[in-house]
Amino acid sequence: MKAAVFRAPGVIEIDDIPVPTIGAGDVLVKVRAASICGTDLRIMKHGHFKLPTGQQRVLGHEVAGEIVDTGSEVSGFSAGDRVSVVPNVGCGRCRMCARGLNQLCPDYEAFGITMNGGFEEYMRVPAHAIERGNLMIIPAPLTFEEAAILEPMACCLHGQRKVDVHPEDVVVIIGAGPIGCFHALLAKQQGARTVIVSNTRQPRLDIARRMGADITVNGQQDLHAAVQQATDGQGADVVITCVSKPDVIAGATDLIGRLGRINVFAGLGEQVRPAIDVNALHYQEQIITGTTGASVRDYADVRELAASPSVDLSPVITDRFTLDEIEAAMRQSGSGSGMKSVVLFD
Repeated sequence: MKAAVFRAPGVIEIDDIPVPTIGAGDVLVKVRAASICGTDLRIMKHGHFKLPTGQQRVLGHEVAGEIVDTGSEVSGFSAGDRVSVVPNVGCGRCRMCARGLNQLCPDYEAFGITMNGGFEEYMRVPAHAIERGNLMIIPAPLTFEEAAILEPMACCLHGQRKVDVHPEDVVVIIGAGPIGCFHALLAKQQGARTVIVSNTRQPRLDIARRMGADITVNGQQDLHAAVQQATDGQGADVVITCVSKPDVIAGATDLIGRLGRINVFAGLGEQVRPAIDVNALHYQEQIITGTTGASVRDYADVRELAASPSVDLSPVITDRFTLDEIEAAMRQSGSGSGMKSVVLFD
């Protein structure tokens, strides 16, 4: 079968590799769509601490496809089922796994990192991933490409749960890439009164409008002034930072009012750590949180939400490629000119 194999930072090649052999508890999935994530781009550039030098891997953890074979001990799934995967597989034994936080398991495995992922024609889903709920049926209303982007949407739901987005909130989202647009959609689905999205690129703000933003603020406008005007000077209830810039995180406390909540959704890597206004946290009882990834529960919940007639994910998918075009797909995904790039299979 054909696969895009990561060999070393900067090197990914189309190769012919064997179709995976499945065991009694495994399933074999014919991949139909696999979208590109910022994590794939970071691995391509820097590698990954769970990928030793010289270890080759098929990347891709945002995956949807169709089961073509099941092991003799598999129950609950059968050939022909349309499925998608939750990428982080917890150990099932640690304190985090016991709390349902598989994405925080210190010994996690992950499709596209420790196991081959979706940039291949057929993907094996092992028994332990199935046992821990990481394989899910795709709801009928969703296409394969829409199902492939459920994973980043689930991460956004996890972030919003941490800051308890609820009806009547004014929510500010900084960044209008795919993540920012998912946050806009989810905030409106949860009844937020006003969703304000800021970004430097107007085309992305136009998509954010389609996804639920009530107010958009471009790079030439003053975000703080826009928030003050929209809130009668009270400040927002929630700020979600979806860009990796220290000054954005440092300035988030200025955008929220009393009892305001901040979710640091985008990490900073090796950048300088921002100075946080601790007095704002203290005197206005503000809360700052961070989140990473999504749990199996988050994924299951967002899957049902995405199947609602009121939800349209199509504006986020702007570029489609074949597997042979994987390098072009990654370049496009990293360019910032589009939104989600999806690799489609016959």
